[in-house]
Amino acid sequence: MIRPISRRTALTGLAAVSAATLLSACSDSSEEAKATAKPAEPAAASGQSAAPAATVEAPPSQGNVDMAKLLEAGPLPEMVLGKADAPVTIVEYASMTCPHCARFHEATLPELTKKYIDTGKVRLLYREFAFDPLAEAGFMLARCSKDNYFPMVEVLFKQQQTWAASQNPKDALLQIARLAGFTQESFEACLTDQKLLDDIRAVRARGEKDFAVDSTPTFFINGKLYKGAMSIEEMSAIIDGML
Repeated sequence: MIRPISRRTALTGLAAVSAATLLSACSDSSEEAKATAKPAEPAAASGQSAAPAATVEAPPSQGNVDMAKLLEAGPLPEMVLGKADAPVTIVEYASMTCPHCARFHEATLPELTKKYIDTGKVRLLYREFAFDPLAEAGFMLARCSKDNYFPMVEVLFKQQQTWAASQNPKDALLQIARLAGFTQESFEACLTDQKLLDDIRAVRARGEKDFAVDSTPTFFINGKLYKGAMSIEEMSAIIDGML
């Protein structure tokens, strides 16, 4: 069981790390990251077999937000999958070092993409909610990848244990970044971009302040709040009821 921590304690720890020291912070053991991250509990109990799709009920919403406010422009350009006129909009807040987020992106997102995003039924807005310096570094590299943002996020989630649990995450991240076309120079330039770091932190701060996000992954589906790494069956039950 992952024990929750104070949101303010996590933010205080993060604020102490500037872009100028992020590279050195990434060179430290990942124990701090493990202690700081607060993934949401999965929607279904771990280890239980998924029920057939036809029998899965939509999980209850845990609240509502004003969609107009939720979709207001933030400090960074939105990273979006899907068509602007899709009838269902999902806003996901995630952290690169969150294991539940990685599981959602590996197990559920491909099916969600095939069934709903590629068919024009769903638009997904992906927002950074970094819990620790390693998550910040991962998001910064994804942002610096520009048009390769989502492929970079996908690779970082798939290889999460390789770099987030590494004794030398800086080198592990560099090896992944090189595959995306980074050089040593562009890698270091990205991770010392103070404005980018400040903007990524601002995305998290806005999520906390305006929408009470306090764990990852957190989803807003047409304004309804859901927490945890939902299965495709659970998400389908929610989405189908909105189409």
